[in-house]
Amino acid sequence: MTTLLPPSRLPAGLSIGPVELAVNDLQRSVTFYGQVLGLVVQEHTPVTATLGAGPRPLVRLTEVPGAAPAPVGSTGLYHLAMLLPTRADLARWVRHVSALGLRVGQSDHLVSEAFYLTDPDGHGIEVYRDRPRNEWRWTLDQVQMASDPIDIPDLLAEAGPEPYSHAPESTVMGHVHLRVSDLGPTETFYRTVLGFDVVARWPGALFVSVGGYHHHLGLNTWQSEGGKAAPDGTTALRNVDLTLPRQTDIDALASRLTAAGHAFTLERDSLIVTDPAGNRLTFATPQ
Repeated sequence: MTTLLPPSRLPAGLSIGPVELAVNDLQRSVTFYGQVLGLVVQEHTPVTATLGAGPRPLVRLTEVPGAAPAPVGSTGLYHLAMLLPTRADLARWVRHVSALGLRVGQSDHLVSEAFYLTDPDGHGIEVYRDRPRNEWRWTLDQVQMASDPIDIPDLLAEAGPEPYSHAPESTVMGHVHLRVSDLGPTETFYRTVLGFDVVARWPGALFVSVGGYHHHLGLNTWQSEGGKAAPDGTTALRNVDLTLPRQTDIDALASRLTAAGHAFTLERDSLIVTDPAGNRLTFATPQ
């Protein structure tokens, strides 16, 4: 019999990034993230590159030459989500990708307006802006989200003449969606053990956050129910970095994982853990 632990919430100051990805061709990916998303290279070695907005790292790429795509149905990254500061920034980005001739998906989620595309290796990407929090609608502890069409002409009217040449310095990794294999153990792990709040439930998906955000992580089985983590040597998710405000937060997380009997590793000031679907998370404090 499984004994559930009492809920323990993570602190509201959690932040996400960088998201670490394996890619087939490093220079191709660096060019894509620079030209399409406007990220700047912060560190570059022959096999790795870290890109971000201003000083903030958002994506870390590792080249795996000859890597095949992650198998269909495997767990891993569904998409990473880059949060732009304003609606005008999003409008300029939409105009920018349109000029590049790229096709993107789109959805009005009520709490946000979001656009979707994939990188050259098939990693999913969302670019979005949040509506003000006072416009989010909650039913008790559940936030209302939808997948409605965006009013594109109304959005583009806010772009103004300024081009989108780079991601604004206040751009952050707003959230990450992960593919998981089974929502039952996933909810136990993220809510009861790690300490996230479940803020929305959709068929085949959970959305979790801290501090009343609409979601820091999406967890879905839409393409991966019963699946396994992608094997090494494929272009798959390698890690999601999450930053907690204080070392005591890491210590408390380690205590909960120990009590739950869930394996983890401590390295210097970071805690590394793998969720039930094989997704690797690294919790650390600000450097």
